Amino acid sequence: MPKLSLTRRETVLALLSSAAAGVSLPAFAQQAEWRQSYDAGARNAVARSSTPMLSPAALAATEQAVEAYRALAARGGWQPLQVSDKLAVGSRGASVVALRQRLIITGDLDASAGDSNIYDSYVEGGVRRFQSRMGLSTTGSINRATLTALNVPVDRRIRQLETNIVRLRTWSGNLGNRYVVANIPAAAVETVENGHVATRHAAGVGKIDRQSPLLQTKIPEVNFNPTWTVPASIIRKDLIPKMQKEPSYLTENKIRIIGPSGEIPPERVNWRSDEATRYTFRQDPGGEFNSLGFVRINIPSSHGVYMHDTPSKGIFGDDFRFVSSGCIRVQNVRDYIAFLLKETPGWDRAKIDETIASGERVNARIANPVPCYWVYVTAWATPDGGVQFRDDIYNKDGLGPVPVARLEGDQDI
Repeated sequence: MPKLSLTRRETVLALLSSAAAGVSLPAFAQQAEWRQSYDAGARNAVARSSTPMLSPAALAATEQAVEAYRALAARGGWQPLQVSDKLAVGSRGASVVALRQRLIITGDLDASAGDSNIYDSYVEGGVRRFQSRMGLSTTGSINRATLTALNVPVDRRIRQLETNIVRLRTWSGNLGNRYVVANIPAAAVETVENGHVATRHAAGVGKIDRQSPLLQTKIPEVNFNPTWTVPASIIRKDLIPKMQKEPSYLTENKIRIIGPSGEIPPERVNWRSDEATRYTFRQDPGGEFNSLGFVRINIPSSHGVYMHDTPSKGIFGDDFRFVSSGCIRVQNVRDYIAFLLKETPGWDRAKIDETIASGERVNARIANPVPCYWVYVTAWATPDGGVQFRDDIYNKDGLGPVPVARLEGDQDI
C-alpha cells in the first residue's frame, strides 16, 4: 500500500474540517507514552512561513481558510474554556482535556494526541503554535491573553478573515522585487525579496490615540546617529507635563531647548504655560538615550512619520507594542538597514557597524529606494496552513472591542 504524505496546509485544513465532527482516534493515540510524554522535542519548533503576507499565495490561502472556518462553524465551532488556574507542563485536570480538544479543532495539536488530563510537551507545543498564530509570546503555557484569544468565537474569526480578504486583494499585485511591509495591528515589519520573506522584526507602533497611518512610499535614506527634534504634539502632550513633575528631565535626557537667540536653560521656561511650544527641542545623538536610537529611516509622506531604532529594546518582548506617537520602532534594526542598503555600494554590514560605532552623524542614500507599505491586516493565512489573527487595535474591522489588547498588564490567571 503506498504511503500517503500530507503537506502542513492539507493537514491543518483537514483538522479544521474533521476535528469538530468527532472523528475516532487511532489506537496508538491512546498509548500512555504518547499522551503523557514530557519529551522536549515538541517544544522547540514553531514553523514560520516564508510566504509574504501581501502576496497572491497568502490571499489564496486566506480564501481557503474562510471556507475551512465556515465549515468548522457549521459543526459547532468551539466552546469557551473555563480555566481558574494557570496551566503549564505538569498541570492536570478536566481543563487540560478541554484545552486539548480546543487545540485539535484549529489544527494546533494533532488529533492523535488523545484526551489525557495531563499537560504534557505535546500540549505545550500546541499552545506555542496557537500563540504564534495570535502574535503572542510563545511561552507554551496558558495566561490571560492566551485564554482570551482561545475563547474568541469562531464567528468573529470568520468575519475577520472576510474583512481582510478585501484588504489582501488590494495588495495582491506586484509590490516590487524588494520591499518592506509594516503591519500595524501585528506590530511587526517584514522585508521581502524575490517573493520570500527575508527578515522579520517586532515593532513598536502608534498608540490607540496616536495611530500610525496607512501609507505607501519609498525609503530613500538612512540616517546614522541622528539627533531628534521633538514634534510639537509631543511637546504639548508629553514634554510639558513631564517637566512639571520632573524639572531635571530635559537635562538628564540631553534634550536642548533652542530659541531664536540660541540655547535656553530649562529653568528659564515657564512650564505652567504654553511658552515651551514656541521653542525647538533637540535631543543629542546617542543610541543609549536618544529616542531614535542609533538609526532613523526616512519615510517621505504627508504624515511626518518615519521608522527608527530605540534605546528601549524591552518593548520588543511585550505582546502589547502600541507605544509610539505614530512612528514605528524596529527590532534588530541593523539587520533591517542591512536589507535596505544591500544594493547600495559601500554599505555592507561591516560598514554599517563601523558607522554606528563612530557616533558620527552620517546620511546614507539608498541606491534603489525601497518600496514601503504601512498596512492594516488583522487576519491572513499562508499556504502551509497557518491562519494568523491579530487584535483590531484601531477598531477598523468594526467588530467591537478588541479582546486581547484590553488585557495589557498582569497576565496571570
